[in-house]
Amino acid sequence: MTERTDLVTTSTAQTPAPPPQAVTTSRAAPTAPRRPRASFRSRLQKDWQMLVLMIPGALCLLLFFYVPILGNVIAFQDYYPFITIPEAEWVGMWNFIDLFNDEQFLVALRNTLVLAAVQLALFFPVPIVLALIVDSMMTPRFRKAFQSIVYLPHFLSWVLVIALFQQMLGGAGFINQFLASHGMDTIPFMTNPSTFPLLVTLQVIWKDAGWGMIIFLAALASIPSSLYESAATDGAGRLHRIWHITLPGMRPVIVLLLILQLGSILTVGFEQFILQRDAVGPEAAEVLDTYSYYAGVIDGSWSMGAAAGLAKGVVGTILILASNKVAHLLGEDGIYRGSSK
Repeated sequence: MTERTDLVTTSTAQTPAPPPQAVTTSRAAPTAPRRPRASFRSRLQKDWQMLVLMIPGALCLLLFFYVPILGNVIAFQDYYPFITIPEAEWVGMWNFIDLFNDEQFLVALRNTLVLAAVQLALFFPVPIVLALIVDSMMTPRFRKAFQSIVYLPHFLSWVLVIALFQQMLGGAGFINQFLASHGMDTIPFMTNPSTFPLLVTLQVIWKDAGWGMIIFLAALASIPSSLYESAATDGAGRLHRIWHITLPGMRPVIVLLLILQLGSILTVGFEQFILQRDAVGPEAAEVLDTYSYYAGVIDGSWSMGAAAGLAKGVVGTILILASNKVAHLLGEDGIYRGSSK
């Protein structure tokens, strides 16, 4: 009896145990129950204070943006201010045909494209560089002071900005007075049509680079510091960390702002150019925004001005959709995500 028990024990001990992968369970892992979605009435009762605060802004947006959009119908009519829109004669696409046959419109379109290309090439990288400079500063006090100084011009109006540039670069400005006092020829910075694109780009950089810097600093704050510590431990230098960690971390924000910049590429500014149009001349400073004003309000061709503004809006929409599609092909979200298949 003892020998038989030993044999059974020995055979049982020699039988290999099944591997862990072979053990299966027929019962699925328990999942957390989904919380029922709150009804619209309960959410309204919960957030009614915020909705009340939104009412003034929503009314301003509705009255001063969406309602005037309906007035673009005059681009397809022969409209003048002494009649109502339903009474105006419908002319179809003739206003757009006359628009592209107008030499002044073609000059404004050319200037707009040139100025937009110069600003996109020279202005867009500046906030990124400023954000990298501020982020690399070790002293918090110096960082806050530099950030405040660079961001301050964003709150100044274009009238004040151009007045400051006139005091510095104008014919009787500080630099030309310095050159004249030392027997040198003065330089027409503010009245030279050939250098006007660089002048307005410098004005935009001085005024709005700080605003873009704030946005990119927020993108830098979302990058985990552990990535920089690991890279520094592996021997990566500052430039390598910027190239392989910082710029990839900022890429979604860069793509988003680039798409928005392309969408508004034909809107280079109204106040900035109308204040300098007489000093430089319409051949250099006439853009689509000023053309719409002079053709529609000053000359009385309201339908032509509306057609120019509508054409600019359609082109901007097409550029946003096309650039967003390219961003999706490159693996970025863009301003909105595409439909998942």
